[in-house]
Amino acid sequence: MNGAGEGGIDRLAFAVRLRRMTAEFNRIAHEFAGEHGLHPTDVQALIKIFDAPEPITPGRLREELNLTSGAVTACLDRLERAGHIRRVRDAHDRRVVHLHYLDAARELAGAFFRPLGRSTDNTLRRFSPEELRTVAAFLDAMNEELDALRAAPGST
Repeated sequence: MNGAGEGGIDRLAFAVRLRRMTAEFNRIAHEFAGEHGLHPTDVQALIKIFDAPEPITPGRLREELNLTSGAVTACLDRLERAGHIRRVRDAHDRRVVHLHYLDAARELAGAFFRPLGRSTDNTLRRFSPEELRTVAAFLDAMNEELDALRAAPGST
C-alpha cells in the first residue's frame, strides 16, 4: 500500500518530504546555535519570541516550548547574557515580564539566515501566486492540526 489519501496524493511520500524539510531546518538552527554558543532550545525560544505578534511572557514561552519554569529561566538567562533578548517589566503590572528580541540579535540572525532567505525566494519564484496560496493554506491547516494535537491530553 502506498499510503495514497484523498486526491491520489501519496501520504507517506508527502510525510517524507515534510520530515526532510523539517530536519534540514533543524540542522540549520543547530548550526546557528553552535556558532553562537547557544543550546538548541535557546534557538527555539528565540524563534517563538521573534514570531510572537506582541512581546511574549516567560510563562507563555514555557507553555509553547513545554519546559519547566526553571528551564525557561535558565534559557532566558543565557539569551539575555548573549545579547539576544531583553526582559522588560510591564509598566502597569510590574509582576508581568515581556520578552523583547533585540535589534542587534535580529541583525545577527538576519546575516546568518540570509542564504536560507535567498533559497526561499528562489523557491517562491518557481510557483504561481495561486499555487503559493494553496501551499500557504496547507501549511496553515497543518499547523492548526498540530496545535489541536498538542492541546489534546496524552496526544504525543
